[in-house]
Amino acid sequence: MASSMSPSLLLGSTILSAAVLLHHHDGAATTTTTHLHFYMHDDYTGALPSAMRVVSGRSLLHQVAATDVDGNDTMLPSSSSPPPPRARVGTAQGFGVRVSERGLVTDLSMHMVMEAGEHRGSSVAIKGRIDVDVGVRESVVVGGTGRFRLARGYMVSSSYDYSLAAGGVVEIDVYLQH
Repeated sequence: MASSMSPSLLLGSTILSAAVLLHHHDGAATTTTTHLHFYMHDDYTGALPSAMRVVSGRSLLHQVAATDVDGNDTMLPSSSSPPPPRARVGTAQGFGVRVSERGLVTDLSMHMVMEAGEHRGSSVAIKGRIDVDVGVRESVVVGGTGRFRLARGYMVSSSYDYSLAAGGVVEIDVYLQH
């Protein structure tokens, strides 16, 4: 009796393996890769600031070391250098919490909401550690909505012209698979 079950068990496992392989291959064919490049303008001052300090704590090292920041930053389309303010393509909505006693390190949680162009109505969720003293910073894409549903990937950011007192310009590249 055991010998009669072995061929059917072998046949069943072969069919199951083929179905899993075929399903995996079929899913890989529909993956899209997208590269987004833009400049985010943080403005902590003026009549209409796009970001603001919400809570400041005391620090032994820096006056601004324990800070929460919240805001809707303007995202502008890409060019070879940060453009003067033009038509915006979306907003960066989220917050950063300063998490280090030494240096300016922020735990970032952000949604990049697309408001114009082919990705209008979609968003990308970003999570990461931002060390302001590092020239190029990398964060992880943890998901998305709309055209970026089930997105995964990473974001690379660098400060182009930035001051912790007034804000500035951050260059952002987002590489997505969705």
